[in-house]
Amino acid sequence: MISIDDALEIIYSKVTQKSRHIIPIEESLGSIVAKDYQASFDLPRFDNSAMDGYAVKLCDAGKEVKVKEIIYAGDKPEDIFEEGEVVKIMTGAPTSDSCEAIVPIEDVEATATGIKLPKNIRENAMIRWKGEDIKSGTPFLFAHTKVTAYTLALLTSQGITHIEVYRKPKVVIFSTGEELKAHYERIEQHQLYNSNAPMFYARSKELGCDVSYIASSGDSLESLKSAVLNAKDADLILTSGGVSVGDKDFTKQAFTELGMETFFSGINIKPGKPTTFGKLDSCFVVNLPGNPLAAMVNFEMFVKPTIAKLSGTKSFYHGLITTKMRKEHKFRAGKNTVILGAWEGDSFTPLSNQKPGMVSPMEKADGMIVTTSEITLLEKNQTVKMIPIKLDLQSDRKEDFFIR
Repeated sequence: MISIDDALEIIYSKVTQKSRHIIPIEESLGSIVAKDYQASFDLPRFDNSAMDGYAVKLCDAGKEVKVKEIIYAGDKPEDIFEEGEVVKIMTGAPTSDSCEAIVPIEDVEATATGIKLPKNIRENAMIRWKGEDIKSGTPFLFAHTKVTAYTLALLTSQGITHIEVYRKPKVVIFSTGEELKAHYERIEQHQLYNSNAPMFYARSKELGCDVSYIASSGDSLESLKSAVLNAKDADLILTSGGVSVGDKDFTKQAFTELGMETFFSGINIKPGKPTTFGKLDSCFVVNLPGNPLAAMVNFEMFVKPTIAKLSGTKSFYHGLITTKMRKEHKFRAGKNTVILGAWEGDSFTPLSNQKPGMVSPMEKADGMIVTTSEITLLEKNQTVKMIPIKLDLQSDRKEDFFIR
């Protein structure tokens, strides 16, 4: 039986990103950039006004001046205006060589023949300089970063229409067990709905994968081998069930007979000890327990970083939030224990009932903490490190966000 740390280190060392492709930037949201990008030109491309106002000379401060022309964004300005003249200019419009500062519209006084400027005008005020944001020839987007809506803004500012990214990991999910039925089927009293596969399908989608699902295989060796052969062109096969000790648990045997190299099988973790990680040809395989909560915990602990590595990101380690215990929590020693809980922003509350076969605690869990085998008590206000599961930091409480 392997430790949690050793299992993760094996995943970190064995899993690598897959092939690259070039796609339109509009289709790249959530993908991982595959190469560095350098700027083709300065941003801004020219000196321009940061405000609606007037382009002025410093020597005219406090004086009445004549408005020579109006320049809008997209216009080409005249090169010169003289002392005693100003140019009305809109935000984003290019400035001429004669401009020494921009005075906002609200800071001038209208007169019968023009405007009167304020006495105090700072040199270069309200001018955005060519290249102050991005310099031509410098890197502005780096490999292994995730494409967001703000990445698209950056790319379009450079006129880039297509981007080279790593292909999204292809994940195939199926569950074993003849008693498992799809949620849209009628079931008998002795049968169960398959909650694991839809959950992992959706979670893999959330993590940026292309996901497909193979219907539950019967608990026989041949049916399992057939399902595996249909799935092994994927980057990752994910199964749940059939990995513990039982007369009809054939999952590990099916993969072994098909030639899977096993990197580890069995982890010192509660819940979820019967978890296996290996590789079949070029496809990685994770076999998770059939119990829903145990499978969910091990998905978050081991499958999530596997998907992250396949995607090409460098951010494949578990992120941590330092928080404190809202109340005391006692439990048995003996194994490294994962505790699901609710995170209130300043504290962590373990869920009161979280047995391996349960489903309801999973929806309530914001994150999880992990204890070593000798720990039996977490005290109230004790500092803990939480691995986030859901990190939507919108709140149902109105709070003052100003730093005062």
